[in-house]
Formats: sequence, structure tokens, C-alpha cells
Amino acid sequence: MKQAVYILDAQPEPQTKARPLDVITCGEAMAMFVAAETGPLAGVGQFTKRVAGADLNVAIGLSRLGLNVEWISRVGRDSFGDFVRDTLAKEGIDARGVTTDDRYPTGFQLKSKSDDGSDPAIEYFRRGSAASHLSVADFVAADVLSARHLHLTGVMPALSASSRELAFHLAREMRAVGKTVSFDPNLRPTLWPSRAEMVATLNDIATFADWVLPGIGEGEILTGHTEPDSIARFYLERGVLGVVVKLGAEGAYYRTADGEHGVIAAQPVEKVVDTVGAGDGFAVGVVSALLEGRPLRQAVARGNLIGGLAIQVIGDSEGLPTRAELDTLEALQSGAASGARAYA
Repeated sequence: MKQAVYILDAQPEPQTKARPLDVITCGEAMAMFVAAETGPLAGVGQFTKRVAGADLNVAIGLSRLGLNVEWISRVGRDSFGDFVRDTLAKEGIDARGVTTDDRYPTGFQLKSKSDDGSDPAIEYFRRGSAASHLSVADFVAADVLSARHLHLTGVMPALSASSRELAFHLAREMRAVGKTVSFDPNLRPTLWPSRAEMVATLNDIATFADWVLPGIGEGEILTGHTEPDSIARFYLERGVLGVVVKLGAEGAYYRTADGEHGVIAAQPVEKVVDTVGAGDGFAVGVVSALLEGRPLRQAVARGNLIGGLAIQVIGDSEGLPTRAELDTLEALQSGAASGARAYA
């Protein structure tokens, strides 16, 4: 029998009306130690502690934009687990779905510092972590099904067979009650027994999604196609409503089941500092805009904007904006576009 302790079980005051839940995310968070100097990790003497995890990055970004977000996971009864919980509280994320597991530890990772815009080196210490033991037992229908939307990545189904089962269960249950689902493949090939199993599993999960958000390289691996339009059509033919293919410095291509399609240019940045977390920032932009009822074209533009912010700072979530910051940036963009049209 699972022996775990649920924290944050205080009940709200009777007169307080619970705030409606907007988004459910689920996955693993780790403590992340970022090198304070460039060079091989073996030679680094000082690190800065942060949190990492694709699903948690998205939860943080959506919460900063004013959405009510619950994150489901497991952490160990250790200082790293406390650090993750402190981060959730600081970011205003609902932690009722987070279990403290007495048997298994919270994972962590080491991350190198890059000063030339290249991808940093990352070493993971997550095997047998608490989060890898996520299972359908962590599904609480009353909580999950009250949310408007589910965001999944390909990381959780890669952790273990039981976490994979939970990912499918979440997607099936949310779709069964008419809620929307977004899916970012976020490939982690080293966590899978084989490439073939990774491709088959993630494409199966994608069929439950309304919106699929692969990178161009991920799309090539998952679909066998090299062109963004062909990648998008692969998923549209399987019932997805909209597909956005991230093209890196070239922006993003989108296509809907109704035939709307196009390319939105990338957000110009002065200097790329840290590429990790860019895709999570992009997902924050797209999902938040779609939940506001904006058309996919505008959602992709917001994704590019937030993804561009994410790569200009060290850390996976440090560049994600607040609602006030985003409103200011979008207003400036809108004003610049209007001025350009008037000048033309």
C-alpha cells in the first residue's frame, strides 16, 4: 500500500468561495544546480539552486498570467522536496495534488553555464525518484475534472510505466467530459527503452489532444515528415484541432483543422543566454491565449513572445512574465504594428 503524506491540507474559510480551476499539469520537478562559471561540470566549484521540470515551468508561467493552476506530482521527504513545495507556494500554484513520498527521493540535475547561446550540458539524477512512481492512484477525479484544461508533455510518460498510465488516464478522462487538452512532445529519448516505443506512445497520447506543439526536430522524429505542413497534417488527420510546429529562430508554423495556416516570425532578441525552457515558455503563451478565446494566430504570436523572453535569462522559468508585464509587451507590439501599417 502506498504510504504517503499529503501536505497543505488546510481547509478554506467557510465563507470563501473556491476559485475555479483553469489548468491541470502533471509531471516531475527537480532541484537544479546551475553552474556559476562556464566550462565542464567536473571543474565547476559553485552552483545556484533553482527548480526544473517542463510541466512545472508551464504551471509557473500560467500562474503568473493569472490562471488558477494545479500541479500533480510526488516529491520526496527531503530538502529538495521542501524546495519544490516552497516554489509552488511562492508562485501561487495549487499543490493539493502533490504527494510527499516517504520511500523515494526528489530528483535533481546539474546544468552547465553557456555564454555563447549553445545548449547547456545537463546531467540528471532522477532514476527511482518519487515522481517516477506517479500512477493512476494520484488521479483525484473531483479535482482534475473541475479544471477547464489539461496540459501534458512527453516527459511524464517517459518516466515509468505507471506514470505513463497516469498520463493516458488524465487525457482520456478530461476528453470524456469535454475539457480541452494540449500536448508538447518534449522528447527525452534517453528515458525510453527504444525510439520506436517513444514514437508510438507519444503519438497515441497526441490523439487525445486538441492542440499539439512539437518542435520541428521532434516532428520529424515522431511523424517521419520534414516539412512543418506535413507534420501538422499528420496530427490533424488523427483528430487534433490545431498544430503548432516550433521552428526555432524562424518562428512557428500553425495549421488548424479548418484549414487556417501560416508562419509567425520569431521574437527578435539581443542575446540568447539559455535555450532550456524556451519551448515551455512558448507553451505558456499559446495555451494562455487559447484559453482566453484568442485565435490560434494570436496565440502563436504570444508563444513566440514568451519563448523569446525565456531564452534571455539563466534558468528554466525565470524569464516567464507576469500578467502586467505581458500586457505591457503586447501593447507595445500592437502599437508598433499599427504604426508600421500607418506608415505603409
